[in-house]
Amino acid sequence: MPTRSKNSRSEMQKNKPSQIEPAKGKLGVMLPGMGAVATTFVAGVEAVRRGLAKPIGSLTQMGTIRLGQRTDQNSPLIKKFVPLADLKDLVFTGWDIFEDDMYTAASKAGVLDRYLLEQIKPFLSGIKPRKAVFDQNYVKLLSGKNVKKGKNKMELAEQLRQDIRDFKKTSGASRLVMLWCGSTEIFLKPTRVHSSVAAFEKGMMSNDENIAPSMIYAYAALSEGVPFGNGAPNLTVDIPVMHQLSIKNNAPICGKDFKTGQTLMKTVLAPAFKARMLGLSGWYSTNILGNRDGEVLDDPESFKTKEESKLGVLEHILQPKLYPDLYKNIFHKVRINYYPPRGDNKEGWDNIDIFGWLGYPMQIKVDFLCRDSILAAPIVLDLVLFLDLAKRSEELRGIGIQEWLSFYLKSPMTKPGLYPEHDLFIQSMKLKNTLRHLRGEQLITHLGLEYYD
Repeated sequence: MPTRSKNSRSEMQKNKPSQIEPAKGKLGVMLPGMGAVATTFVAGVEAVRRGLAKPIGSLTQMGTIRLGQRTDQNSPLIKKFVPLADLKDLVFTGWDIFEDDMYTAASKAGVLDRYLLEQIKPFLSGIKPRKAVFDQNYVKLLSGKNVKKGKNKMELAEQLRQDIRDFKKTSGASRLVMLWCGSTEIFLKPTRVHSSVAAFEKGMMSNDENIAPSMIYAYAALSEGVPFGNGAPNLTVDIPVMHQLSIKNNAPICGKDFKTGQTLMKTVLAPAFKARMLGLSGWYSTNILGNRDGEVLDDPESFKTKEESKLGVLEHILQPKLYPDLYKNIFHKVRINYYPPRGDNKEGWDNIDIFGWLGYPMQIKVDFLCRDSILAAPIVLDLVLFLDLAKRSEELRGIGIQEWLSFYLKSPMTKPGLYPEHDLFIQSMKLKNTLRHLRGEQLITHLGLEYYD
């Protein structure tokens, strides 16, 4: 059989670079929810800017991307390969039901040590929360006084839109991104009110109970042409109305739910079982968590939202319909228990029952003592920078859902009709190949045949 030359293989996979506007000026980062995750993220960015720490865990800051063949030995930093915003250009605001500035909120969260916080206290103290859109019917176990008032949800949305305009003006930001870092809301399913912009706006006027606060933030951001990422398992932007607004206003969206601890481990281990055709009979997962997120999830209705996000991972990775002998009857159980003494230091236990050759059983035990906000903060940074990149990309800004950002999310959004990709390694390849595609570089297939032509 005739073989193609190295050059012909390379040329087949190259494309013209996409038009990407330069990252000029300041990038305004808007955070609904100024709790442990948000304050750890902002404090971390400032610590890195001052040379007090390294941005460990951030792909945009520390990751590289291979270009061309392995023998080319060309692996630049991602932040030098694509035109990302520089950390020095980030400016911040947020909303919260509590009146604490970011220094006070970070101190109460107890994630970062006092020595580091004291060095950046003036900066954090200057970031005060705007009044939040909040309704305790959607987050039962929290209450606060720093809350907006309006006769209906549309009026609240207009107040948020004004906040966005005010922040852009006062901060001098040339571009904006909004990332939900707020609490997990009660479980909601899509209804008619979510089906179109007209239906949603009518629903806001009549205070439809199927419109949660997070959706009002998303509506406000997308109406202003601002990209929106959803770091919680809430429905939020995973509904037709938000897809329509995103495409109409060139405001990229992604979600749902930051992939940090236990689910991160599942998206690493489950692909290994499937790759080796090892069977799985049961996976029992339990967590203890003592921060605000743990308190919120003590409510069964909020836990239901989180549970749905965590349970879908194994089914999508293992594809039981394709491999019934291996994965048809998996018993998958997830538990989260609020345990205040642990604070932000979450512990996740997993008992995994697998079976191998001739059906012989084996077990794997995982005990992950992680720090929830420490794992989430670099995800926030990367999503902010990549959503801003998508907004400046002629090819990406008008497509709506940014599926290439699934790498960071527990329950990735996709175009209706497509199943989500959960395998961490496929997600990583998808993300990096998207960046290569944008810059007109050869996609990496790992075929390997070009070395033996």
